[in-house]
Amino acid sequence: MMPEWIITDGLTDYAQAVAWMEARAEAIAAGTAPEAIWLLEHPPLYTAGTSAKPADLTDPDRFPVHQAKRGGQYTYHGPGQRVVYVMLDVGARGRDVRCFVRDLEAWVIDALASFGLRGEIRPDRVGVWVARPDKPPLPDGTPREDKIAAIGIRLRKWVSFHGLSVNLDPDLSHFDGIVPCGITGHGVTSLVDLGLPVTMADLDVALRASFARVMGARPAAATGGGDGPTGAD
Repeated sequence: MMPEWIITDGLTDYAQAVAWMEARAEAIAAGTAPEAIWLLEHPPLYTAGTSAKPADLTDPDRFPVHQAKRGGQYTYHGPGQRVVYVMLDVGARGRDVRCFVRDLEAWVIDALASFGLRGEIRPDRVGVWVARPDKPPLPDGTPREDKIAAIGIRLRKWVSFHGLSVNLDPDLSHFDGIVPCGITGHGVTSLVDLGLPVTMADLDVALRASFARVMGARPAAATGGGDGPTGAD
């Protein structure tokens, strides 16, 4: 059974989104609602994951700051960024949290490939990255890479919520108020910043097609137990 896909136009209040996700995750765990993928945009805001360091919030008065109970550190959400909240039964998908996060990364990478863009993961840096040979290397000679997608989830009774965000065309200067995901040196990019004239509708189509290829349908009935933050950035 494939998840229900929900697309919300306009800007969605963050606190209201979290409350809706929590209620839906409880219903999924209880077997009274199907899995769901929720695509939306938020007004400009920062979220702090469970590993966030206060020093990484460099401009605390710039935008509202929300304490998110997902894994990870600080991240930004705002217009032009596709936020993808995933309420999926990880218990029925094998109860392997690391594998689940890898699948989320692979899902994003597959969707980006639809636009001829190579997304990559790094063992020492979470999220999905894009090589930037057009930019000067870091002072130590390390090739420059920019983040295009962030991932951070929470589990409750083995059902995930929160999820991932893909930068389509956000105001990249809005990331300046934080150290994104606690990573310095490397930067942040977007599909439009990379010269790809992609619309939000285009990205949504790619995400849905890629989900079917990479994540697939839920194979079995729900099982309870898992709870806590994991993954991130």
